Amino acid sequence: MLSVWFRVIRVRFLLASVIAVSVGLALNWWQNSSIEPFDAILTFAGVMALHASVDLLNDFWDFKRGIDTKTTRTKMSGGTGVLPEGLLRPSSVYRAGVAFLIIGSIIGGYFVITDGITIAVILGFAILSIYFYSTKIVDSGLGEFFVAVKGCMIVIGTFFIQSGEISVESILAGIVVGSLSSLVLFIASFPDYDADKSKGRKTLVIVAGRENAVKLFWIFPLVSYFAIVIGVWLNLFPMMSLIVFLSIPLMIKSGMGLQKNFDSVEGLVPHMSSTLMFGRITGVLFVISLLVGL
Repeated sequence: MLSVWFRVIRVRFLLASVIAVSVGLALNWWQNSSIEPFDAILTFAGVMALHASVDLLNDFWDFKRGIDTKTTRTKMSGGTGVLPEGLLRPSSVYRAGVAFLIIGSIIGGYFVITDGITIAVILGFAILSIYFYSTKIVDSGLGEFFVAVKGCMIVIGTFFIQSGEISVESILAGIVVGSLSSLVLFIASFPDYDADKSKGRKTLVIVAGRENAVKLFWIFPLVSYFAIVIGVWLNLFPMMSLIVFLSIPLMIKSGMGLQKNFDSVEGLVPHMSSTLMFGRITGVLFVISLLVGL
């Protein structure tokens, strides 16, 4: 049963939030040569709880709306399959999603008390966007945008908790992480195009059309790379941050693979995986560069 819960929470995708928090902590280390361990652990716990919440609620609403029964499930798209297979009750998944949202909110509430209104604004945005993500937000065509903003705010919030300020470098670092997170969601929505469209969803792929959306792939990694270059140029990030460009071959492989297989679910799977790997490697390299600080 525990493995089923891990599956519906999509544990392996939680790494995106781990990287986002790590970027905020590493940036503070680069700027101030310090990390407050207790606050760092609490931040990880709160962000993980909120991430688990959005995944659980997404699975619940996709099942209730009949989207998951129309998709071709892969390891990267089409939902977890837990509810269509009857492995858990929808009400249990919904309650677990709300419970994780409450846990994340309580932890966030602690930081509101200790760090003030800035965290309250970030937490308020997180709570509302998580609860309404799978219904109002994705139906309005803003899913990718909100995921990008979410990733950005995790970095900014983590840095603020550690340093007590919002700086230009924390915003730039947030843009790096947000763009990478949004890219993974973007490419994973290609296989679900027909199912999402039939149920009223408006992903970026649906709005642009599959063929046109292929060209948008390159925007996400270029925004991340550009933010890092600007940061290095302004001496806000260490020169070593340019090691993120080691992930360029993986980006090209993923983008070219999407171009050739955008209308094939099976053909897209390895390129969705390589896109996920691209985002993780780029994020980890960025963290390493900030910690080493050369």
